[in-house]
Amino acid sequence: MSERQEPADLEQMLERISQAEKHKGDQVSVGDVVSEVGRRSFGPLLLVAGIITVMPIVGDIPGVPTIMALFVLIVAGQLLIRREFFWLPHSLLKRSVSQDKLGKALKWMRPPARFIDRFLRPRLTTFTHGAGIYAIAAVCIVIALSMPPMEVVPFTANGAGLALTLFGLSLMANDGLLALLAFIATAVTLGFVLYGLV
Repeated sequence: MSERQEPADLEQMLERISQAEKHKGDQVSVGDVVSEVGRRSFGPLLLVAGIITVMPIVGDIPGVPTIMALFVLIVAGQLLIRREFFWLPHSLLKRSVSQDKLGKALKWMRPPARFIDRFLRPRLTTFTHGAGIYAIAAVCIVIALSMPPMEVVPFTANGAGLALTLFGLSLMANDGLLALLAFIATAVTLGFVLYGLV
């Protein structure tokens, strides 16, 4: 089976996720979403984790940030060793969310996605190639390791989701400015986590 062309922007990503939502049954699994997006590119997979975590309906479900943290940790770790296709454990792929909640979250996300896509373009590409990619992967690992404690600090998981979404978009659109904004969002979010825990 040929590899699908990766989504080029946020709206296309939401459309891929909506295709997963149309699978039979009342639950949508991580595996359904990954199958629609593809396992070849780090940017789209990172964006999936970011979108799910930042969604106000889905990302606030207890356990979801920790599941997405494991997802990001596995994918970012494989990026650092330069795997071409990302392997994900079956136990993670079978995790699911209700089709109804996912549908509502996708509907909420579409207008801001169309707005954001208008500003995406290649720029400051040093941050999205070579060493920049490894820096992004390393920071994503830090985010993933910090996400379980975020379950007890309100709204910080959504901040992590925002950072992951920006990192994913930056790689997809070759937009280094978004990568810089993601680094800032990461620092701010981790600062709130530390403040909330102490």
